[in-house]
Amino acid sequence: MTRFKMVSNFLGLTQSTVGLLFMVVLVGMGERMAERFLPMYLLALGGGVISIGLLNGLDNFLSAVYAFPGGYLSERIGFKRSLLAFNFMAMAGFLMVILIPAWPAVLIGAVFFLAWSAISLPATMGLIAKVLPTDKRTMGVTMHSLVRRFPMALGPILGGLCIGVWGIALGVRIAFGVALILSVLAVLLQQKLIEDDAQSTPAVDCAITPEKNPWKLFQSMDASLKRLLVSDILIRFCEQIPYAFVVVWSMQTIARPVSAFQFGLLTAIEMATAVLVYIPVAHFADKTTKKPFVVATFVFFTFFPLVLLFCQSFVWLIPAFVLRGLKEFGEPTRKALILDLAPESCKAGMYGLYYFVRDVCVSVAAFGGAFLWQISPTLNLVVAFFFGVVGTIAFARYGTDVRFSKA
Repeated sequence: MTRFKMVSNFLGLTQSTVGLLFMVVLVGMGERMAERFLPMYLLALGGGVISIGLLNGLDNFLSAVYAFPGGYLSERIGFKRSLLAFNFMAMAGFLMVILIPAWPAVLIGAVFFLAWSAISLPATMGLIAKVLPTDKRTMGVTMHSLVRRFPMALGPILGGLCIGVWGIALGVRIAFGVALILSVLAVLLQQKLIEDDAQSTPAVDCAITPEKNPWKLFQSMDASLKRLLVSDILIRFCEQIPYAFVVVWSMQTIARPVSAFQFGLLTAIEMATAVLVYIPVAHFADKTTKKPFVVATFVFFTFFPLVLLFCQSFVWLIPAFVLRGLKEFGEPTRKALILDLAPESCKAGMYGLYYFVRDVCVSVAAFGGAFLWQISPTLNLVVAFFFGVVGTIAFARYGTDVRFSKA
């Protein structure tokens, strides 16, 4: 076996996963150039704090609405065709924001461009589960998560430079223009590299293939997966209550606000931290047990809003964003745990259902975060910390582990 083949096997790389990773980089690079600055863009267009809450709530609500159809379509028409359709939806949203510089147009466009991450995730996870063996799933999910972090790190820096040169209003629209071009390239590479997949075979565990009824699918969800779901919902409350306002906190609220470029650097620090821990964690999680890594992740989620509360300058924000990067410590492991606990024959559908239920609940936190912020930014961050504590304790006490077995 050649060294290249050994490395490819270790990292869980196949032709289809390589095509998927190229797509993630290209679409993600364009999207992330603008996404972190959208709250500031809404304020520049006169949208106000409530429009930021609407955007964040919309993000979570659409993630929920799109997740189950994403899993259903993936199993109905195949991963390759569904990913192509999802790309076209995102491109339509980018085009709307470019052409119409008004905050309602941003929210309407978000209905389409937010579809990419939400609706494509079940297809992505289903593809990974299909082409990789069980003992490589965490590594496969990790490679997807790791590669996503490169555009998430570089995109905000480039977006910050655009804003520094052209200002918030024009700079964000230019960033979306780049996103549109990169999405076209992603479609071309996706069609070239991702292997065409036949429609799924009948699913014994799901009764219907693919299952159209989310309630029937929910009834087949394992109790262990339901416990993970409840804990995950609480942790996402911790994340999403302040999520859209982190950029506002950093660029407006604190004693010494940072520039757009500095905020881009902070995001790069966050993503670099995540990248450094991904592969070692994935390797050991695939060979040992997953629960300790998920618990550690939930701890990092919990403490980020509390630490952020005491950061009043760029220098102090650096360790806060390192901590924010560490919250990705076991995220691929958590996603792989969902795949492990889902029925073998309908993983994309079950994955979509999981995110549907989770994000419907979490959209309440996203909307509520805006009202808490209006009362007090401090209250927003403290309430987020409280939800994190409850979610972490719940999973540590009642969560189920999955131990690797070669059988």
